Amino acid sequence: MAVSVQGQQVTFTPPAGAAGLIGDMTDWRKRPPLPVEAGQPITLTLPRGAWVEYAWVDAAGDAFADPDNDQRSLNPWWPYPRAAVVGDYVRHPLWQLPDATQRGTSHRLSWDGEVFHGKRRVIVHTPYGYAGGPLPVYYVQDGVAFYRTGRLGELMDRAVEAGLASGAALVFVEPVDRNIEYYLNDHYLDFLTQEVFPRVEGPLVQASTRGLWGASLGGLISLHLGRSHPELFSRVVSHSGAFIARPGARTKDGGIDTTGAGEWLLTQLQAQPPRHLRLSLDTGVLEWLTGPNRRMAGLLADLGLEHQYREYPSGHNWITWREALPEAFLYMQGT
Repeated sequence: MAVSVQGQQVTFTPPAGAAGLIGDMTDWRKRPPLPVEAGQPITLTLPRGAWVEYAWVDAAGDAFADPDNDQRSLNPWWPYPRAAVVGDYVRHPLWQLPDATQRGTSHRLSWDGEVFHGKRRVIVHTPYGYAGGPLPVYYVQDGVAFYRTGRLGELMDRAVEAGLASGAALVFVEPVDRNIEYYLNDHYLDFLTQEVFPRVEGPLVQASTRGLWGASLGGLISLHLGRSHPELFSRVVSHSGAFIARPGARTKDGGIDTTGAGEWLLTQLQAQPPRHLRLSLDTGVLEWLTGPNRRMAGLLADLGLEHQYREYPSGHNWITWREALPEAFLYMQGT
């Protein structure tokens, strides 16, 4: 048996060729693999109700899928993650409703970028029957992932049809290079205001208020721009915000630093509390960003800012974020 569960004890039995275990328990490559000793199983204590992604690595450090486990996960980055469930992973009631019969309309836009070069793509999802008039508009980073994997547009349609929320315009903005665009890059605001806003606001919707929405680095840039520009934004949703970041911080190999750069954005909010914002934050409890998100939520509570904060028994992945979407949407748009 690939994985066995007894209470909170989860035992991973290594297949032939496995030298170590990686996954949510090691933050994938951010910490060393858990070593396989003489082919013996690895037992971990994990939260009840957790959904855990993992993979094995061979002696060369190359990852591979567990051949004895066919339980895949919502991981668009790699083909090898498999999942283990500690008891019952509970889905939000909105995901258990049938698909909406009255569905919104999706408009697809594309153009050649100017602020950031490359083909730019946006999907604008408006509520069923929308024919004009003021509407909250949320600019969603990593747009294709939120549209296809997160199914945020479908979620809104369900919530509206069930009478649980009012509709909004969801603008799914796809990056060309998310590391460049999202890592505290103020030029991303130029891209939004110069290229995205004019194509959305006026031609397709009339914005009554604006929000920013994103996961990981998308959550980082959403909170950064949202807190800095009260004239533009009044709402921010962040899932597993990559709040270990500092302008210009780089690793030894030249990549962006999301593990050792400190919590610069936290200090900015301490100095200038964003009292204009309504905020929704959440995170998984099996990821390296749990602590920074808890500290950010603690600061919001200490400052008395309008916010909600939630934690989910999973990692830095789409299982966590898809489950977080209903409460985030209901907090922003719930009736």
